[in-house]
Amino acid sequence: MQANLDDYLARIDYTGPVAVDVATLTAIHRRHLLSVTYENIDVQLGVPLDTDPHKAFDKIVNRRRGGWCYEMNGLLGWALTEIGFDITPVAGGVARALIGDAALGNHLVLLADLDSRWVVGAGFGDGFIEPLPLREHQFNDRGFNFRLEKQTDGYWRLHNHQFGAAPSFDFNEAPADRDLFARQCQWLQTATDSPFVRALVCQRFQEHGYEIQTGLIAKSVTPTEDRRETIDSFDQFVERLANVFDINLPGPDAARLWERVSESHERHMAGQT
Repeated sequence: MQANLDDYLARIDYTGPVAVDVATLTAIHRRHLLSVTYENIDVQLGVPLDTDPHKAFDKIVNRRRGGWCYEMNGLLGWALTEIGFDITPVAGGVARALIGDAALGNHLVLLADLDSRWVVGAGFGDGFIEPLPLREHQFNDRGFNFRLEKQTDGYWRLHNHQFGAAPSFDFNEAPADRDLFARQCQWLQTATDSPFVRALVCQRFQEHGYEIQTGLIAKSVTPTEDRRETIDSFDQFVERLANVFDINLPGPDAARLWERVSESHERHMAGQT
């Protein structure tokens, strides 16, 4: 499957210089997140996914969809490598602080080596918008507070902001085991207790926050507010996918997704009564 760097740059609306430097890394990282939605629609529809960045290129660039971490960071890592960056994929673990090493590989993280190491994170749907220097520090990103901390076991931990869907993810600096990613990718899209199987997630970066869809709950998140409303019609659902997340599904797929998400929402509400 042919992948072309110019097509990727056009997809993320990047028109700046292309060089192996921090300025280019930062600008492309930012444009990717402002242009491409983090989403698990294929998981909800039962469409098999893997970790091949060329398939992610076809989906995100050619078909103008979004993707989850293996696709988002997989594609970004491919593009940065094409430019000439030295990129190392490493295994991350979302919520490792809570569930331990079983989390490792459930998240793809990239490290970019320039004058120093940088953390590339286009696959964390409500995280940081620009790459991070790999050092312990607290930082403010568009008004949201984050912290990168070195753990005593050698792992790094990124603490998410107060409104983040996941509280943190861990990673180390060893090159990733591709088989681990493959196993976790399969589990995350098929296991009944996988959060990606249980609920639809769409997350889109904005200049001053995030737009999020979790099941039928629409959220607009700013540094001071997490505003929520329930989507109550198919037309409203499809319109939000198109206008907020830039996702235009074929009619049958949109109908199947609406049916699945509505049923999941009803089961969740019934369980709360």
